Amino acid sequence: NIPTHNLGEVIDACFAYLDNPAITVDELMEYVPGPDFPTGGVLLGREGIRQAYLTGRGTVILRARTEIEERPNNREAIIVTEVPYQVNKARMIERISEVVNLKLIEGIQALRDESDRRGIRIVIELKAGVEHRVLLNQLYRHTQMQVSFGINMLALDGGRPETLSLDRIVRAFTAFREEVVARRTRHDLGKARERAHVLIGLAVAVANIDEIIRVIRQAGDPAEARANLLARAWPAADTEPLLALLGTPGGALEDGGYRLSDAQARAILDLRLHRLTGLERRKIAEELEEVAERIRGYLEILGSREKLLAVIREELQSVRDRFADERRSTFTDDEIDPDEEDLIQREDMVVTVSQGGNIRRVQLSTYRAQKRGGKGRAGMSTRYEDAVSQVIIAHTHTPLLFFSASGIVYKLKVHRLPRTGPQGRGVKMQQVIEALPAGERITAVMAMPDDEESWQDLSVMFATRNGNVRRNTLADFINIPRRGKIAMKLDEDDVLVGVKPCGPGDHILLATRQGKALRFP
Repeated sequence: NIPTHNLGEVIDACFAYLDNPAITVDELMEYVPGPDFPTGGVLLGREGIRQAYLTGRGTVILRARTEIEERPNNREAIIVTEVPYQVNKARMIERISEVVNLKLIEGIQALRDESDRRGIRIVIELKAGVEHRVLLNQLYRHTQMQVSFGINMLALDGGRPETLSLDRIVRAFTAFREEVVARRTRHDLGKARERAHVLIGLAVAVANIDEIIRVIRQAGDPAEARANLLARAWPAADTEPLLALLGTPGGALEDGGYRLSDAQARAILDLRLHRLTGLERRKIAEELEEVAERIRGYLEILGSREKLLAVIREELQSVRDRFADERRSTFTDDEIDPDEEDLIQREDMVVTVSQGGNIRRVQLSTYRAQKRGGKGRAGMSTRYEDAVSQVIIAHTHTPLLFFSASGIVYKLKVHRLPRTGPQGRGVKMQQVIEALPAGERITAVMAMPDDEESWQDLSVMFATRNGNVRRNTLADFINIPRRGKIAMKLDEDDVLVGVKPCGPGDHILLATRQGKALRFP
């Protein structure tokens, strides 16, 4: 399962290896940064690619390429222009429709396929106010707009199947090309020598044309003529310098003459008369010189590894010039598995807490402004013995701090609270905060400010039933484990009754049941 790569990048890596056979995988990745799929897409991160190139096995995450278009009425549209490799576009669109119908993704207004011969164009129109980043993360999680591609670089090396790293693959390929070019050169050399062998015979015949014709005319049949040509040595002064270079088999020098081989004799007998003209005789000489030059070149390649590698470079460069194109798959350093918060739409909420320990959240837009004479609407349904104790306006990503009567603090984000309609009662705190012991109650709920930079400057003021107070820095409550954290140690008969955030310029006002108050900065 070897992924596709960019041709130009792979050839550049081969050139780098030929220049430096000790090159490392990290150095090769400067030329081959990762797979390049024909359908494009966006590759997430590089660690999975590096692991695959180092060990031969790994996984890469591939996403669809998207663009964001602004639409009227504060709306946006996600435009998908490239789908991941081996993902069926129609099946992907069908899956998007399924997750919308199953309510796994909310916020999609319309879905259209506008693809044509010019390319892919899938339009996902969003509802007003929906953040495209959040919805994209949801699409990546629930559909084939994000897929994983398992890399297993299994290949035959020396006839044996092996899982190869990137440097070993480049090394094996260049060694294979070296073997192919050498074998091809030896084959071409053999063919050239066979042709030169025939041409030398023709050259000898042309140099002794009158005697050759006489021998042929005196023969009774072609077999006798061939035997007579082979029986004697022919003057070969002009061709003698070429014989050592060409190394032609069959023919041999003998007492200053040249004995023809059977193949040469047959070629002479098959020679047509028009080849005996001056022009044709020059063509034979020119072809012989051309073949001799080719043979010299083949011998130089086989006799020098540098020249052999130069041939490999030249051929690879020719392929690169003809077929290499720009990279289609690009890289991004986005998180592969986004936080759950990135999948939650940022919405303003009304968090309602009752004295009986119930809590719920309602979308703020539910409480529309009413004109004069309006009757209002119920904010929360409660039992006859219960009442609303706190109302907090926050968005879905706001952290909430829950302080128990025993001084333990818990942390939860608004989107984790149960969402109900305006008439809903909510659920008990124990159902929301799993670590809250049975019988323990929450006495205060506080929303963290949106400006995280201000957390270092703000404080939290605690007050207990026995009149004890304490101030802590708000930053002390940024990291809270799931089991909770001690916010304030209390006496056995004391209970935490109130918690409020405050700044350096604020004043604290404590009031008693008897109507008395105490104020201090």
